[in-house]
Amino acid sequence: MSAARLSDLLKILDLERIEDNLFRGESRDIGAPQVFGGQVLGQALVAASRTVEGRLVHSLHAYFLRRGDLSVPIVFEVDRSRDGGSFTSRRVVAIQHGQPILTMSASFQVGEPGLDHQAPMPDVPPPESLRDLADVETELVERMPDRLSGYFRNQRPFEFRAVNPEDYLTREKRPASKLVWFRVIGGLPDDQALHRCLLTYVSDYHLLPTATMPHGVVFPDLQMASIDHAIWFHRDLRVDDWLLYAMDSPSASGARGFSRGAIYARDGRLVASVAQEGLMREHSGWTKPAGQQV
Repeated sequence: MSAARLSDLLKILDLERIEDNLFRGESRDIGAPQVFGGQVLGQALVAASRTVEGRLVHSLHAYFLRRGDLSVPIVFEVDRSRDGGSFTSRRVVAIQHGQPILTMSASFQVGEPGLDHQAPMPDVPPPESLRDLADVETELVERMPDRLSGYFRNQRPFEFRAVNPEDYLTREKRPASKLVWFRVIGGLPDDQALHRCLLTYVSDYHLLPTATMPHGVVFPDLQMASIDHAIWFHRDLRVDDWLLYAMDSPSASGARGFSRGAIYARDGRLVASVAQEGLMREHSGWTKPAGQQV
């Protein structure tokens, strides 16, 4: 079963090439009413990477513009902005129904040595000592509204183990920080570009909810959606080995929450940094009119 989940994830990242700079991808329903943001991010990076040779992505910056439609393919248009001596720049637009749903800029670099330092990894229990979040969430599903339970019932291709799991249905106020181990379920080839695309996909899990933790609100009280997402890749990584996602949220205001994350390999290397701002709009009893955009 886990092999099938990983195979399906790799399939949705294996975009169809329509033209030199045009690609097409399909979507998967993970229990949300729209296409999962991490999926579109990962696919956009795949599209950009397929127009670059001999260089790895070191950063990307994306804006989510519209909800993705699960029922139709997504077309990715790549603009080959620049091919320099050391750096390559690409811009990607993800399109559905003739309109952009995401724009992303990505930068790629030739590998080279340089000065090296990093922040230390937090002191945390090893993942083997922690419960799989799928088991924790199973105990919560029966208390969830139907519109939320589908997301938590979904069999994900990643395994998550939180240092201090939260109960998504309680109004307990907690510090805006979270530590989660994760890895893809199954082995992967030694393809660094693939590992970075998969990290991009999974980096959208758990991040925005970190900004809700100090406020004693539960998911049914909020309309939540990612607005933008940025990743910096610092060192080589493997997504089929345990990685620690250390997240915090230094600010929430104006119906927006800001979260950031540091991703560490098990050996303590800081492999990536992430930042995201998302909509967190309180809507007790509120229903979005048909056709209304965020």
